[in-house]
Amino acid sequence: MEINMTFLGQMISFAILVWFTTKFIWPQLNGAIEERQKKVAEGLAAAERARAELKDADAKVAAEIKQARQQSTDIIDKAQAQANAIIEKARVEATEEINRLKAQAQDEIASMAQRAREQLREQVGTLAIKGAEKIVQREIDPAAHKALLDQLAAEI
Repeated sequence: MEINMTFLGQMISFAILVWFTTKFIWPQLNGAIEERQKKVAEGLAAAERARAELKDADAKVAAEIKQARQQSTDIIDKAQAQANAIIEKARVEATEEINRLKAQAQDEIASMAQRAREQLREQVGTLAIKGAEKIVQREIDPAAHKALLDQLAAEI
């Protein structure tokens, strides 16, 4: 293989091309590649941070939902307890009212029975006096009549 001028010219051209490429083109390409690598790395880091934030947000949402459920359960329990207390209070008040009305009715019945006994005694006494008048065929004075009725009522 002979080295001639064409080959030497091609080598010099190639050397100039390599020098020019390494001096001007390669640093720009290398800078663009490094910049792209940084952007990709930043994007991956941002995606990882976003994934972590999403995981934290999911955990917070789950905690909030759990707390809301607990609060709703507490509210329902309090409402049920309050309803039970109201029902029990109404039951006690109704029982007291029934007992009061029952006692009042018993007192009224007792007083009516007492009045009926007294009226019956008076009627029996009056009938006894009338019967006695017919037997005796004379009238008894009112004072004696009253005394006899009282005595008869006491005996009955």
